[in-house]
Amino acid sequence: MAIQATNDADLVTSTLSELGRLKFTDLMSDYQRTVALKRLINKDKTTFDSGKSVSFNVMTGVGGSARFVGLGAIDVVDITSNLTTGDVPWRHVTWNWAWDFREPLMNNSPAKIVDLIQTRRIGEFGSAIILFERYLWRVPATTDDTSIYGIPYWVVKSNTAATLANNDGFNGTAPSGYTTVGGINPTTYPRWRNYATQYTIVSKDDLIRKMRRMAEKTDFMPLVDEVPEYNRGNDLGYYTNYAVKATMEEILESSNENLGVDVASMENKVLFRRVPVEYIPELEQDTTNPVYQLNWGEFGAMGLKGAWMKETAVPMVPGQHTMSATHTDCTLNMFTRNRRRHGVIATDTTLPA
Repeated sequence: MAIQATNDADLVTSTLSELGRLKFTDLMSDYQRTVALKRLINKDKTTFDSGKSVSFNVMTGVGGSARFVGLGAIDVVDITSNLTTGDVPWRHVTWNWAWDFREPLMNNSPAKIVDLIQTRRIGEFGSAIILFERYLWRVPATTDDTSIYGIPYWVVKSNTAATLANNDGFNGTAPSGYTTVGGINPTTYPRWRNYATQYTIVSKDDLIRKMRRMAEKTDFMPLVDEVPEYNRGNDLGYYTNYAVKATMEEILESSNENLGVDVASMENKVLFRRVPVEYIPELEQDTTNPVYQLNWGEFGAMGLKGAWMKETAVPMVPGQHTMSATHTDCTLNMFTRNRRRHGVIATDTTLPA
């Protein structure tokens, strides 16, 4: 057998492979992109609070005293109650990594190619992002008291068509098995519903027309300018799976006469109301081909003060005197304080497992 670099024992023992020092290729995940990290799980996007849970106030109606009167009319004064309170429980997540004290010694210059401790830390943070991304697009079972409340918990699908009889498309009530969303009953308070309707095919006459209607119907302006809203500023996003996005690109190409020589000239150029339609890998698990409209000014993560990405170093792991560990803990949940600013259009109401 011919001697090559790979089977020359002395060469293998004495020489490091050229991997590009202090760099490595990221093959940690099957996700091409994630929303959780970009939109939610970072300190700049997250708001913080204390208490045993996240509570918020919702004004459900007006006083009703306004009327036209004649001269000398008798006042009609009443005290009305127009507020209710939502409530979201905290959820806790942890990730952990460890090392033997001899590993950094062996992973030292000049033999060091990458920072071993850094790769452990990055790898475990990556596992947290994958966990967040998966559950961001899930509804926890009613018996699940540990998972976060994902987008489909707040933005609920419906097979009811949008008509004036059902508040013009606000059909997203509560997920299957639930009676309340964020502690508020959408049957008792119909304005505590998201926009939801059904479509059949991805076409201008069906899905896109219904998306236009959804965007218009969810574009609420404050009734009174001085309302102290929670809204952090309108920031719309549209999210779907590859099948829907690819068909939209084909529709765009079919209406464009200046394609030139590029057979996929509209790749990643689909906009809806000047907002990119984004492909979400996790939505490949959703057989209803949904299109979610999210207003990130109204949707976000709430973290517990003092418990956001808190790293705890353990100098010596009990029972393993050569091992040290780091534990990262985070207390948070996902929430929206205004469901009717969001919407979803899907072919059915089935949810991914």
